[in-house]
Amino acid sequence: MTITDAITRVLNESKEPLGHKDIYNRIVKMNYYSFGAKDPLSVVRSKIRKHCFGLDFPSASPKKLFVQANGQVNSRSALYKIWDGSSEKGNSEASMKKDALPEERIHASYTDHINSVSTQLLEYIKLSEPEFFESLVVKLLLSMGYGWDKSKSGNVTGGKGDEGIDGIINEDKLGLEKIYIQAKRYGNNNVTPSDVRDFVGAMAIKGARKGVFFTSSNFTEQAICHAKNAQNMTITLIDGNLLTDLLVQYGLGVAVANTYRVFEVDKNFFSLD
Repeated sequence: MTITDAITRVLNESKEPLGHKDIYNRIVKMNYYSFGAKDPLSVVRSKIRKHCFGLDFPSASPKKLFVQANGQVNSRSALYKIWDGSSEKGNSEASMKKDALPEERIHASYTDHINSVSTQLLEYIKLSEPEFFESLVVKLLLSMGYGWDKSKSGNVTGGKGDEGIDGIINEDKLGLEKIYIQAKRYGNNNVTPSDVRDFVGAMAIKGARKGVFFTSSNFTEQAICHAKNAQNMTITLIDGNLLTDLLVQYGLGVAVANTYRVFEVDKNFFSLD
């Protein structure tokens, strides 16, 4: 029986949620598992939280067995029960507490860091020239793997006489399949239905089937509906938040300041098999 099996058995036998100390004491009392660690309480707590629904950090297990039962308290005071597979939310906020697992604190801090970088990126984008924004979104699509050649298949066409198209990605060498791009670098104004209609009209003239509409702001609900209802076309809308997420993901406009590796114990290393 593993530690996780022992925890599961104790919680199945209990009629009420238990804290990690009570779970440990019952495991020892019932002789379900023999601990060799110097701090077995921490081992039990770590195992529970790695399998706890609603907690997400790099070393967390994708297999969820338990759920926190007593709301937003710190992880040392948390009570746990068997997760029944329902969509009730576990106490993910506990990962922000100072006594959360180190992996949880690292993941929460990393998420905050990415959000901060994304906010800064959006500020720089909104201060840039429209021409730069048009070039940026073409580079992004190329970095994402669209186009037959990263250096040759993307063109910025914005400016006077652009006929409502700011960029084109040639998906094949002969240009038989193309992605048409519209880029609106807005500050606080949202993209309107008329903006989308203009793009759809420009694509229709070209006989286009695929389009991507980028903005540094947001799309109105009606604008989103217009894009979805465009006949014989697939139009993808990318707002400011999604744009910055993609820029970070594909390393555009950002530089790696430092790298930290997160470790976990390799259980196979300690096996003779």
